Parts: sequence; C-alpha cells; structure tokens
Amino acid sequence: MNVIIISSSPNKDGLTAACAVAAAEGVRQAGGHADEVRLNDLKIGACQACNNGWGTCLSYHECQVEDDFQALHARVIAADALVLVTPVYWGGMSESAKSFTDRLRRCEGTRIGDDPVKGLAGKPVIAVAAAGGSGGGTITCLLTMEQWIQHVRAQVWDLIPVNRWSRDYKLVTIREAACAMVREGTAG
Repeated sequence: MNVIIISSSPNKDGLTAACAVAAAEGVRQAGGHADEVRLNDLKIGACQACNNGWGTCLSYHECQVEDDFQALHARVIAADALVLVTPVYWGGMSESAKSFTDRLRRCEGTRIGDDPVKGLAGKPVIAVAAAGGSGGGTITCLLTMEQWIQHVRAQVWDLIPVNRWSRDYKLVTIREAACAMVREGTAG
C-alpha cells in the first residue's frame, strides 16, 4: 500500500514532525510505502475561487492556479491512503494545510459517482491535529479535518488529537493506526 503523509508545520523538529515520522514508521512496519511531503517546502497558494467561484476544478477536477499544487494533487490521487498531520493554530489547521485542503476539496469534492477516476473517494485518511503550545484546539481542528474528509468522500480511518503532554503515547497511537490502515488495505 502506498500512503502519502502530508505534514504542514514550518518546524522540522517539533511535535507535528514527530507525528509524521511516527505515521511513516507505522506504514513501513506493515510493509507499505510511505511518501512523505512537507507542505511548507512547497509553493501552494490559497484558492482563488476563479471564474465566479468555479474554474477548471468543477469541470475537470484540476486547479488552474499554477504552482506546486498540481504535482502534489496527482501524488495524492495516485496514493492508496493519506495521513494528514497539521499543527493546531487557533483551533484550526495551519495555513499551509488549509490552502492545500481547500484547493483539493474544490477539485475532488465535485467528482460525480460514475466518474472513471475516483479521486479520493473511499480512500482511508488518518487526520492528526498536533497542539504544541497550550494544547488546546485539537478537537475543533479535527472537526474541520473530518468535514474535509467527508467533502472529498474519503474514509475517516482515524482522527488523532495530540498535545505536548500526550506526545509519548500518542506517537505510539499514530504509528499503530498507520500500521493497521496498511494491514487492512493490503488484506482486502
């Protein structure tokens, strides 16, 4: 199973990075392939709501704003599953995660059931909200991540809140969730 792990923190050594590493370890432990992506290393701008709100995303499921989004979109579609890890900023996803997921939702949320390319429909997703500072906001962040998963018709595999106090045992949880997702995906 090919799993793309997307992390969205500018901090390469913080809690969010540790969560992404744990997910990759779990994927590999189960015999899967982990494709790791740091959103903050890419140039992905905000949705421009082109052409009265719907540009090429409505008809072609492609974003017409040219940047690194197109290549990452293709990698996400090619993957069998997704792990999305974000730091919690004011109870929500990081700005880089928000920009990416907003544009991906516009492209993938409008696919029709008989579309020959399923996009994200039915793919398992693990969402991780990592709150390093106050430790607050993980649940509201996960709520928006769950809504996003539903909008693109993917499968909510797990929603995992983590803060600096729960770090040690939640890293084990993330690793085990990713491992179980791969094992389930390769067994079926």
